[in-house]
Amino acid sequence: MRRKVPFAVLLLSMLMDLLVPSSLLCLALHDLLQVAAFPDPAAGSLHKDAAFPIVKANTTALVESKDGTISVASAFAGHHEAVQDRDHKFLSKAVEEAYRGVECGDGGPFGAVVVRNDEIVVGCHNMVLKDTDPTAHAEVTAIREACKKLGKIELDDCEIYASCEPCPMCFGAIHLSRIKRLVYGAKAEAAIAIGFDDFIADALRGTGFYQKAHLEIKQADGNGAIIAEQIFEKTKEKFQMY
Repeated sequence: MRRKVPFAVLLLSMLMDLLVPSSLLCLALHDLLQVAAFPDPAAGSLHKDAAFPIVKANTTALVESKDGTISVASAFAGHHEAVQDRDHKFLSKAVEEAYRGVECGDGGPFGAVVVRNDEIVVGCHNMVLKDTDPTAHAEVTAIREACKKLGKIELDDCEIYASCEPCPMCFGAIHLSRIKRLVYGAKAEAAIAIGFDDFIADALRGTGFYQKAHLEIKQADGNGAIIAEQIFEKTKEKFQMY
């Protein structure tokens, strides 16, 4: 005689069949990307009102092949590799601009490129010394030139790649121009090597202004971040902020 399986047990079994794959999927996604929210200084908890995702890729699963190609050991490696290779390509151009600016004496080791439909609109570097203009940072200069070239003041169909995390002024320019995505290489602290202080950036982080930006902000993964951070060590003999 066959025993009847209680309905509750059958229901639980069905739920487990549904939930387990989803759990594995969530774990795979978590390994691939970590979504970071700025903390609310007053409440000490994650800020729940952020209007855009701030994504930092997980670098623990990065592997580099003999030809220098970066890949990710993940169930979603194919898609992530494509995104990462694309980001690395454009960030490398921003890094080249940073070196170029120091070599020709135009300003500090900072570069930026504006990208539209997978094509570089403009590539610029810091022009503070050449223009005798303390606001002529790479990102601001790139935005100015891109607006002129495209004949509009809103760059909502563009992305910007910066060799270093933008200062508050540059972030403001990015915000006002409606650029939809920002990818940067080195964190602001890396620029301390050339005498640049990041106290203003520290004051801005975690505030409502930063949290409610309308664009996606991402720090490059793997080699992209490393080559950007190396700029300051390699150029500090040629350029010091003060």
